[in-house]
Formats: sequence, structure tokens, C-alpha cells
Amino acid sequence: MNGDDPDNDIEHDELPSASGRLPSEPIPLSALQHAVYCLRQAALIHLERLWEENRFTAEGHQLHIAADKPGARRQRGVRRVTALPLASKRFNIAGVADLVEFTSQNGCEVPYPVEFKRGKPKLHRADEVQLCAQGLCLEEMTEVPVTGGALFYAETKRRQEIPFDTELRQLTETTIAALAKVFASRVTPPPTSLKSRCRACSLAELCRPDAVIRPVLAWRRRMVTNLIEPDETVR
Repeated sequence: MNGDDPDNDIEHDELPSASGRLPSEPIPLSALQHAVYCLRQAALIHLERLWEENRFTAEGHQLHIAADKPGARRQRGVRRVTALPLASKRFNIAGVADLVEFTSQNGCEVPYPVEFKRGKPKLHRADEVQLCAQGLCLEEMTEVPVTGGALFYAETKRRQEIPFDTELRQLTETTIAALAKVFASRVTPPPTSLKSRCRACSLAELCRPDAVIRPVLAWRRRMVTNLIEPDETVR
């Protein structure tokens, strides 16, 4: 196991209920990080309601305990709000921001989301997409442009500044659309083709990617064989 598996950081208040998802239910912000990592992982957690607690998920939960307490205070001219509920009707997403800092600029308050994560910065952009989605919610809620945010990692104890540039916004919107399609179909996608992510996933035992992929690969080989060597009895 390594820190690259985003489901170590799932917000427990965003876990799906035992009754399952409703078609019109907003997509949880935490589900987006799973979708970037692996759409199948997101579906297993949020559609099939499969979850496996371990030391890493417990550490992530403990990290969020302080931020999950709603509150607001002002420090050095910055209004800091914890556990702020967020939602976007346009994208049909919702969740809770660990921390949003509001600074006064040109007569209005500009929001700056800060998301707390265990571990250290990752090679993929799952955390960045979740943070950017928070920015999209804040823009819709406040009608103020949100140009960036920060990821605070417990292992490094440093903030990583994340600009919400065009590339990240496009990735975030594409991820939202892909996950919305999965939720609407209620069909769990096949595993990711990136084996390293399967090895790092805490749901590997529940997912059984090799057992799923093997029949698919066999079917592909049969199709390729039929194309290369068509059955001569068929005219």
C-alpha cells in the first residue's frame, strides 16, 4: 500500500448510504478523486457500497476530524471557515470543504479552498480535481472567480498551491461527466489498465481486477483472431 490510493482520504460523511444512490442525487466531491484514480473504484464505493477500512483510511479519517467541525474565525484579515457545505446545481456535485479562506479583494470576499490530505503529494491529479471541484462550487455559490486553492499534506506539513487553470478545469469537468454517466447507468466499469494503481488500491481484494480483466482479454484475443483469420465457412 502507498499513499497514491485516494480512497485512503475518503470523507466518511460522504460514504453512500445503505439504501444506495438515487438517480438525481448529487455526486459527492470525494467521489471525483476516486474517479480520476479509477472509475471502477469510484463505482465500487459509491454504487456497490463496498468499503474496506484499514490503517491508512483510519489515518485519513483522523486527519479530517478537526476540519469536520463547523466553525469560523478571523485571523490576520482572513476569514477561515471549516466544514463548509458546498454544492453546484450546474454540475450536480456536493460535499464539504475542509477549510475555505476568504480574503477581501476589491470590496468583495474571494474564497480559497484548502483540502487536508494524509501522506504526501501524488503523481496523479486526483486530489487536484477534488479541490478544483470545490472551486467550481464556490464560484457558483459566491459568484466570485476562484483562481486556485491549496492541498495540505500531513506527511510534509506543507501546502501545495494549486492553480485552477484551463487544463485542470477541463479535467475536472470531464471527470464529473464520466462519473455521472457511470452513476446513471448503474454499471460498474472494468478495472483501470494501470497495474500500479491496482497494486496500491485498498479495494484490490474486493475488486479482484485480474479475475475481471482475464475474460475481457480472452474475448479481445478471440475477436482479433477472427478478424485476422476469418471462418472460411462463412461466405
